[in-house]
Amino acid sequence: MTSTNLIDAAQDAAGWYAVHTRHQHEKTAASNISNRGLDVFLPLYHATRRWKDRNKQISLPLFPCYLFLRGPVDRWLPVLMAPGVNRVVGFAGQPATIPCAEIDAVRQVLAGSLRAEPHPFLKCGDRVRVKSGPLEGLEGILVSKKNLFRLILSVELLQRSVAVEVDVSTVERVTSSRSPITPRWLPASIPAHV
Repeated sequence: MTSTNLIDAAQDAAGWYAVHTRHQHEKTAASNISNRGLDVFLPLYHATRRWKDRNKQISLPLFPCYLFLRGPVDRWLPVLMAPGVNRVVGFAGQPATIPCAEIDAVRQVLAGSLRAEPHPFLKCGDRVRVKSGPLEGLEGILVSKKNLFRLILSVELLQRSVAVEVDVSTVERVTSSRSPITPRWLPASIPAHV
């Protein structure tokens, strides 16, 4: 294994961390953190906004006020001082790790040609696994909206979700023993519903 592969493997093992940003500062914060040499992931989706004189396609964050960071904790001081950054999400004064599988699921959805959009976090509903197609193997919650079925993928630490349209015939029910996670902030001055 080469040294680059060892570094990548170490970063994958370390997982991802959520960074809470100021409202509408996600792109600025991601750019500033990336310029400081850390691995940043800011998932975006495309939406059409209507103004009086025109329609415009814009890119918006899938998880408003959040971006994801991977890198050594000893290099985080510049991250916390970057413009637009509020804090790193954590528990008991320690940064909380987001499983790589959750970030990989979001990346897989964005890499395809499927339409994705933010969705309210759900705690109930049938947990399903996609059996075939570009999302094969992904697990989420199946919901119905306007005669269309959607798979809800969640980043539990943030209590935020993403909805993507799926063919109901390509999913199967699965059982899960996951327990809900309630986030705590560093410091605990922000309400948990932010």
